[in-house]
Amino acid sequence: MTWELRWHPFRGQWVLFTSHRDARPWIGEIVAPEESPIPKDNALAPRGMRIATTNPDYRGVFVFTNDLPVFSPDAPEPSDGDDVYRTRRAGGTAEVVCYHDDATRSLADLTDDEMYAIVVTWRERSRALQASDDVAHVLIFENRGAVVGTSNPHPHCQIYGGSLVYATMAREAEVAAEHFRRTGRAVLSDVVQRELTGPRVVSAGEHFFACVPWFAQYAYEVHILPRQPATSLLDLDDDRCRSFGLVLRDAVRRYDALWGFRMPYVLAVHQAPVGDHPHYPFHLELHPPLRAPGLLKYLAGPEVGGGSMTNESNPDEKAAELRATLG
Repeated sequence: MTWELRWHPFRGQWVLFTSHRDARPWIGEIVAPEESPIPKDNALAPRGMRIATTNPDYRGVFVFTNDLPVFSPDAPEPSDGDDVYRTRRAGGTAEVVCYHDDATRSLADLTDDEMYAIVVTWRERSRALQASDDVAHVLIFENRGAVVGTSNPHPHCQIYGGSLVYATMAREAEVAAEHFRRTGRAVLSDVVQRELTGPRVVSAGEHFFACVPWFAQYAYEVHILPRQPATSLLDLDDDRCRSFGLVLRDAVRRYDALWGFRMPYVLAVHQAPVGDHPHYPFHLELHPPLRAPGLLKYLAGPEVGGGSMTNESNPDEKAAELRATLG
């Protein structure tokens, strides 16, 4: 039984573990495993009709500017504010990255070269966007599955490069800098050393490995961690990009094998904001909202109201479950 508070070393906050509550009776909603159907007029497909244009007949990875962006060079000047109600212009850009021309595929179905192409695209788009004066941070994320809000299952992610440093990454940068000042060590190296020698590794590659970390906030949360220090995608050479992609694909395959259907998740690439952040802990996080088949991990009073996460599971056990799926 895991019933204790655990410190999240990347975010500098406590996570409450209550694995004795994992099997509690549930009479609430059960989520069906079915995905949203592929739209007949698929706006993400080759030659798909979008709001004001038509996609080319692309193959492989395809990147375009979001038709309804959250950040834009055309964003208006903000309304008047003051020192309490502050405002700032939402400058920057938002992009969509289609992983593949085949709408039925997911990361789990792609070849080695196709995964490599995606990671290289992430790296090069990050490099290009970070060079813009409007961009303070580049956030890459994928929402997979209807239960996390995906309306079009065509395999894709989004890239937000804007004037906002997202709160989690801003916090991680602060915590990493403080950890180094206090210990003289990089927090990423400290976590990697503990996870590599612990029982929670799910799969491993030459330069990256996947684990359910000791401080996981969700039952089947997986982190893709680099064996050697990195602060962003820009630190990865081609060999490390390939290793990153293969370990990520393996993690998604294990998710899908766990219960026999495509696991919904939120994927986020955690990379340093623009500027000097030499100790930032580059990694990727996968957050599946399911704690069992059909059962969502709801963010309720403690999480939304109190601002702290509760995990009703034991990360060692969840890592063993994922490890056993593909042998």
